[in-house]
Amino acid sequence: MANALAGDLDAVNTLIRERMASKHAPRIPEVTAHLVEAGGKRLRPMLTLASARLCGYEGPYHVHLAATVEFIHTATLLHDDVVDESKQRRGRPTANLLWDNQSSVLVGDYLFARSFQLMVETGSLRVLDILSNAAATIAEGEVLQLSVAENTATTEDTYIQVVRGKTAALFSAATEVGGVIAGQPDDVVKGLFDYGDALGIAFQMVDDLLDYGGTGGDIGKNIGDDFRERKLTLPVIRTIAAGEDRAFWERTIGKGDQRDGDLEEAMAQMARCGALESTRETALSYAASAKTALDAAPDHPLKEMLTDLADYVVARVI
Repeated sequence: MANALAGDLDAVNTLIRERMASKHAPRIPEVTAHLVEAGGKRLRPMLTLASARLCGYEGPYHVHLAATVEFIHTATLLHDDVVDESKQRRGRPTANLLWDNQSSVLVGDYLFARSFQLMVETGSLRVLDILSNAAATIAEGEVLQLSVAENTATTEDTYIQVVRGKTAALFSAATEVGGVIAGQPDDVVKGLFDYGDALGIAFQMVDDLLDYGGTGGDIGKNIGDDFRERKLTLPVIRTIAAGEDRAFWERTIGKGDQRDGDLEEAMAQMARCGALESTRETALSYAASAKTALDAAPDHPLKEMLTDLADYVVARVI
């Protein structure tokens, strides 16, 4: 898909470089470039470009919207790494480690402001409504995750609510605005929204699964980071619900008392009760739902590419 959208992606990258500049604060482009140019797949902006082109859009503003989506995503990453006290992102040291927390937070704020400038330039109130709601939903999802962190009574419903907020909201907004800017009817726009929503959930579930069974190269971070950060991801929630050693999870996740060998024990319990396999199956189910949602979209070579993308997202755990 990246090859099919190469021209548009080049335009997005050019616009991003232009808009992340700052006359008075050179640290802003320094910090932003560290993340934006770190080799990310540009998945979210590609979703906007593909959705717009799939729907026959020929104007210039899909590039603005794709850059908007990337700026929102980058801003949330900068903030997340501060909240999580992360030391690695996309296989490189995090911005807060190289600079400081203050720079990461303030540059993230700057990128949010830039994203709103970009979306306003499209002249579409509906687009502004979708993307501003997505930005609020992402922040809401992060706060919800923070409020339930370390609580071993967290349910799967709450987990899905967190994932819909912090991850899927931007996927669904990215695809939805592509249909809106192209002037598509409501059923097509809704199908694109549903595709992005299901794809985003599958994407996050795979990331959560890889934290307990991938390699550093797969996920751009250290294996077991979620465990060390005491996150209640789906494999953990299902292991606790299966009746495994609850005292172990209360100690390691609830109280944060982690010792040598605890990560290996956590992974052994997950494998024993089938939590890893069941999480994989659930991710595959969401990927299948994403593909079904594209039925409403027009026939176009990019439609098949978006279908393939849903398979790619979960292929890392097949």
